[in-house]
Amino acid sequence: MPRRRRKRNSNSFFTWLVIAVALIAGISSTTGNQHSKTDTASSASSQTTLQSKASSVIQTFKGRQSASTTSQPHADGHTQANSTAQLADLNYRGQQVVQVNHGVPTFTKAQLSTAKGPWQEYHQLDNLNRVTGADALLSKSLMPHAQREPLYVSPTGWHNKRFTYQGKTDWLYNRSHLIGYQFTGQNNNPKNLMTGTRSLNSPGMENYETEVATYLKLNATNEVRYRVTPVFRHSELLARGVQMQAQSIGSNTIRFNVYIFNVQPGAEIDYATGQSTVAGRN
Repeated sequence: MPRRRRKRNSNSFFTWLVIAVALIAGISSTTGNQHSKTDTASSASSQTTLQSKASSVIQTFKGRQSASTTSQPHADGHTQANSTAQLADLNYRGQQVVQVNHGVPTFTKAQLSTAKGPWQEYHQLDNLNRVTGADALLSKSLMPHAQREPLYVSPTGWHNKRFTYQGKTDWLYNRSHLIGYQFTGQNNNPKNLMTGTRSLNSPGMENYETEVATYLKLNATNEVRYRVTPVFRHSELLARGVQMQAQSIGSNTIRFNVYIFNVQPGAEIDYATGQSTVAGRN
């Protein structure tokens, strides 16, 4: 991991330590309210699970980087490239996740409105059949109860293959949801799926999705404004990365703006087509 300035890191850790305490306190209260009609063992188990997830959220934030002032991501994990076009011009330099706009989301006051209640929106495919983005006001009420079905939609750039890296064999690509299934139940929706590397999907996007999901599950009234934008360079069929933004309503408990490169250790990728060379194979 890149080295960070000691003072900023200390402040960041203290901030998230406070949030951790607040989350865990909220967990105890919420769990007690939600499980008042269930047996004690079930309630205790649920509380322990949520506490564990809350702890994981804080560990994620402990790994966040401090600020920089360049248009390319520096070793401290930040960039001042804010528009989609600027992000598309960024080149991967060993840091898969970089903060955009110093980690501050760019939602306007109107875009943070809750007047219409929870909602979700998936933007139209472009003229190359590529996904263009998704927005939502997330809440626990939108979360599905049914188990997710297998995915079959093949997004642009979908040329999957097995590869081996550091002794582990896996698939190079995942069908990556812009807005994760756990939030809205959208599954085989072509407007919500892109070709993403294994590392983009997990741990890349998954870390932030877990953070948001944990917060939403703490209380039925919690809401998060959420936006995911795939970033393509020119007419390439495989996205160079995704920009993820989130802001909890009424607080800064959830607040991030990051760009995640669509790369995979052990693979050379042709973004124009999605074809790749892995482990010495074409």
